[in-house]
Amino acid sequence: MKQMEVVGVRVEMPSNQPIVLLKESGGERYLPIWIGAVEATAIAFAQQGVLPARPLTHDLLRDVLDALGVQLRAVNITALREGIFFADLVFSNGVEVSARPSDSIALALRTGATIYAGEDVLEEAGVAIPDEQEDEVEKFREFLDTISPEDFGRAG
Repeated sequence: MKQMEVVGVRVEMPSNQPIVLLKESGGERYLPIWIGAVEATAIAFAQQGVLPARPLTHDLLRDVLDALGVQLRAVNITALREGIFFADLVFSNGVEVSARPSDSIALALRTGATIYAGEDVLEEAGVAIPDEQEDEVEKFREFLDTISPEDFGRAG
């Protein structure tokens, strides 16, 4: 498993499909994962430090874990099958729960849990961007600085 960092979320054109972009820590591979608008908003809120008036689903789950005295230790993106990513939530009590990567990432950002991706997932879906092409990633980061969670629309 390789440790990953969340670069951010954006809307992929022309499909208007949100993606979350992860980067291999200490490496040059990026992992784009297509996600839903609600999860994109949840990830963007967490990255921007937005505190909603009432807890959203991922905030609620964080609060429930706190109340139960259990910590989310890690998120493991374990597989990619037929275009669908799979993840596991790894808790401090040894329990592992299967979850969508988008929900897992949103929760990890709220709890400080480390995100990992399996080497086979990175080999299949990762995109290597050498340092000399970092300007494209910097453009993406600049885009992230200008986008707000409201740009993802509302899922009906």
